[in-house]
Formats: sequence, structure tokens, C-alpha cells
Amino acid sequence: MIPHMDTRNTKPKLYHLAVLAVLTAAAMVFLLSEESASHLLWANILLAVFFALMIVCLVDAFRKQLEYNLYSYNTIIYSGFALFDLFLVVTHIRAAVRCAALPESFSREAVLLTLLNSAKSYMLLTAPFLFIFAAALFVSNLSLIRHEGRRFVNLLGILLSVLLVGGEGMIYLLDRYAHTALGSTADVTAAVRSAQQHLFLRFFVNLSAAFYLYFECMILGTAIAFILAARVRPAFDKQYLIVLGCGLMPDGTPTPLLRGRVDLALSFYRQQLEKTGLAARFVVSGGQGPDEVQSEAASMRDYLLSKGIPAEAILLEDRSNDTAENMRFSREVILADACPGRTPAGAHLTMAQLAKEKYPTEGPLRKVAFFTTNYHVFRAGLKGRRVKMRAQGMGASTKWYFWPNAAVREFVGLLTEHRLKQGLLLVGIILGYAVLTILVA
Repeated sequence: MIPHMDTRNTKPKLYHLAVLAVLTAAAMVFLLSEESASHLLWANILLAVFFALMIVCLVDAFRKQLEYNLYSYNTIIYSGFALFDLFLVVTHIRAAVRCAALPESFSREAVLLTLLNSAKSYMLLTAPFLFIFAAALFVSNLSLIRHEGRRFVNLLGILLSVLLVGGEGMIYLLDRYAHTALGSTADVTAAVRSAQQHLFLRFFVNLSAAFYLYFECMILGTAIAFILAARVRPAFDKQYLIVLGCGLMPDGTPTPLLRGRVDLALSFYRQQLEKTGLAARFVVSGGQGPDEVQSEAASMRDYLLSKGIPAEAILLEDRSNDTAENMRFSREVILADACPGRTPAGAHLTMAQLAKEKYPTEGPLRKVAFFTTNYHVFRAGLKGRRVKMRAQGMGASTKWYFWPNAAVREFVGLLTEHRLKQGLLLVGIILGYAVLTILVA
């Protein structure tokens, strides 16, 4: 289990980082107002210190976020951008050393260019790792297509691989073209046109690199979040075990993927019973699809009964059609079971009402574990937290060729949610590089 998980009742804040950024920007304006060697040296030192403090803030926020709630977009953001900040620290330390050794070679534009080129430089530095990742994703998807068929969802990994490699190559070639093909010319009119083209192309390249940087950091942060979520081992104090449905065989029995989830829940149930004597109750969650002979919940109940679990230890949630409904309706089932004979407070709150609620500090909603497949734990946990359950998840393993493409689907699903926070972050990054491009021009 991740140490101290779910031990905080307040989420970490980064207001002090915003104050630090404003102070650093003000100091940079002062240092760059005079183009002296000492000012330029201190400008690079200041930037190195700022990004180092930013790493400290992000790492501390990441640690506190795990203590508050692992299943959060903040987990992705804090971890994904910390590595880029480390790159910026090293970059400006090197720039400060060069400035101290060769002060006459440095200018105000050189300091700004170091910042401006950071996205492109980071892309080049991480390119070998991205190519290896893309190649592995491509190969795993070919295996998935061979085993599972040629469906669009099975092509997502290949599409992401092409986008990663193609985006890297496009930005690199456009950057080279901006520095070579649009050179100086003797014709004044042509020179002005060339300068305008050069500015436009640099603007496009820098903004494309910023866009690419954002998604690269998000992919890295998502991978870290997925790995951490899959390593969670809930404590043996759970009252309810939610098993999430994922499809049935034509005869109504669980698919191998679903059977893996139920078997994992069974294993946890038996271990907890042996170690603590606490008999949890199963909440089997999943409705009936148009091509299924019964609900996924009923199929899981029959499977559990065949494994010797008593009927009274199994609660059915057979209305849900997706992960969000799995968690929402399972919450209602748990509260109804915990308060028999009456409607518990908050049992039927809308999603808008739940968003205003606080996480419970006691009661059955803090004693819940859920069971799904390893690639799905993080996103399922996020859905559980949105309905204010302090549920911790475990993931059943799956075939090696299935995991990468499924993880890509989860990543795409995450990108389509919480669009405001992601949009603000992306726009902030792009605006920062846009301003730097204009200042350097």
C-alpha cells in the first residue's frame, strides 16, 4: 500500500508557487533592463533557483496529494511536469556557467532564447525514449489486432505512436527550415518578406513545441499515476468490495477479463477474513447490455455463489452502464445496506450536489475497496472520488498486448474530462511561449 494514503482531509494548494512566479518575473524584468554581464549571470541563476524551488513545491504537493487522494488529475500534473522543471534547472545552471566563463557572448536575447527553446530542447532530449515507447506501443498493438481483431479501438495505440513520432519529426524539420531556408537576401523586399515568414514560422514551431510538451508531460504523469494506482494494496478493514463489470460471454458467464476482477476480489475477501475475521460484503456492479443475456451483476453473483460465497454477502447493482454509474449506484447500494429500513442522508444526491460534499471522515464510504483491471484502476478511482467515496482500488492483471492499448484508451478518456483545468494549463503554457517568441523577435 502507498504509505499514508487517505490520511489528509485537505488537498494541497500551490498559491505560494504563484507568488514565487510573480516575484521571479519582477526580478527578471529588473535584471534584463540592463544588459550587463553580471545582470545576465544573475538572471540565469535566478531562473535556475526558481525552477528548483518549483520542483520542491511540486514534489511536496505530489506527496500531500497522495495522502489526500491519489485518484486525481493533480497527481498527473504534479508528477508529469516535475521532470521538465528538472531539465530547466540544469539548462539554466549550464547557461549561468557559460555566462560566467564567456560574458561577452551573452545578451538579453540569449537568456530569453534559453527559455524559449526549452520546449524544443526537451523534445530532442527525450526523443529516444519517446521513440522506444512509440515502437513498443506499435508492436503491442499489432499483437492486439492479431488476437482481438481489427477494430478502431484496437488502433488507438498505433495512432498515438504515429502522432508522437510524426509530431517530433515535423517540429524538428520546421525548426531546421526556419534557420536555413529563410536566410538573408540582398533584395530588401524579399528580405522583409523572409523576416516575416521567419517570425511566423518560429511562432508556429514554438507554439507547436509547447503543445507537444504539454501532452508529453501529461503522458508521463498519467503513466506514473497508473503505476502507483495499480500498486495500491488496501488495508484489511473493508466493509464493502465493489467489483466493476466489463462484459459477458454469449452464455452469460463472465469473460476472462471480468473473471480476473472477481477472483481478485475473492482473494482479498478471503485474506481479510483470515487475518482480521472481518467478512466484507460484495457489491457486484454492472447493468445488462443489448447483446447480453443477463446483467453483469447477476453473472458475477452466480460466479461468487459457485465459489461458496453466501447469497446474503452479495449486493446487486444492476443499473449502471459505465464506470461513473458503477460508482454512483454502488454508493447508493452501500448506503442503503448500511442504513436498513430507512433512506440514508445523501443517498440520492445529484452529481452537482455531490461535488459540493466533503469526503466522509467516518462511516461505510471510508471502508470500501473496488476491483477492476490494472489499467483501469486510476480512472475508476477518480470516478469513485467524484461521488465522495474513499474507495481504494486493486487491479487484476491482463495480457501484455492488451494493456498498452487499454491504457491509451484510459488516457484519451482522461483527456476528455476536466477540460477546464487542462485547458487553462495548456493555454498558460502556450501563452508563455508566445510572449517569449514576441520578446525575442
